[in-house]
Amino acid sequence: MPASRPKHLNLMQIRLPLPAFVSILHRVSGAALFLILPVLLCLLSSSLESPQSFVIFKKWIAYPCTKIVLLGVLWAYLHHFCAGIRHLALDLHVGLDLETSRLTSYAVLGVSLLLTAVIGWKLW
Repeated sequence: MPASRPKHLNLMQIRLPLPAFVSILHRVSGAALFLILPVLLCLLSSSLESPQSFVIFKKWIAYPCTKIVLLGVLWAYLHHFCAGIRHLALDLHVGLDLETSRLTSYAVLGVSLLLTAVIGWKLW
């Protein structure tokens, strides 16, 4: 008699390895950037229409909530970029072993957060 298998997997109990977590964040950040891109282009277009619209844009950007959202967009971009480089290396069969894969995953998270902090600090 075959061993009984679970009919439903509880996804909240499954512990993902770090490379899988970084890969999922890569996809989520790409989707978020795709969805926010029309809004950013609309803001850019409206800020370039006239000097008055640029002043309104500068006032809108000065709000702390707006800065936090833009900081999130900056992190999504930087994480997607760093993880994309990691995925390109994996496509070239570089870093496929477990230890290197974990190390590059930590590097992607660390570099993206560090760059976000540095650039965000400069822009704040």
